[in-house]
Amino acid sequence: MNSNKIILLNFSEIRRRSIKLWSGIPDEYLNWKPDKKAFTIIEMIRHVLEGEHLFHKVIENRGDLGNYQSPWKELKYSDLKNELEFSKKYRIEFLSMISELKESDLEKVRIERKEVGQSKKLGDYLNRIAYHESIHTGQMLSYLRTLGVDRPQIWD
Repeated sequence: MNSNKIILLNFSEIRRRSIKLWSGIPDEYLNWKPDKKAFTIIEMIRHVLEGEHLFHKVIENRGDLGNYQSPWKELKYSDLKNELEFSKKYRIEFLSMISELKESDLEKVRIERKEVGQSKKLGDYLNRIAYHESIHTGQMLSYLRTLGVDRPQIWD
């Protein structure tokens, strides 16, 4: 298995587990948050989905976001089904971009984010994107524990 396939498998597994977790959250908790400054559950789900698109644009532009406008900007929050449906085409585009990378791109292409002081190899940057979603999965598990809601078994 080459590096691209391993990266794609990792993204696929992380999202599968995220969706398994998100699908186990009763709708009545979607607007719950642990404190005033935190994301609500539905906001965190969108943050993950929208964040992946943002990261994709960062990669396409090698770090420069320019005048990025999020497709989610005017979208009202509703439920998990709608969030996943809206993000579907962006997910497909993101995974397609990864599948088209050459092995050498992972090492040679650099993502330069001057506004945050980052200079990373593309392979490193892709792993950081996956880590972002994983962190929010752990955070969501903590939300559910706090609420006393049964947590789906994502460790299969």
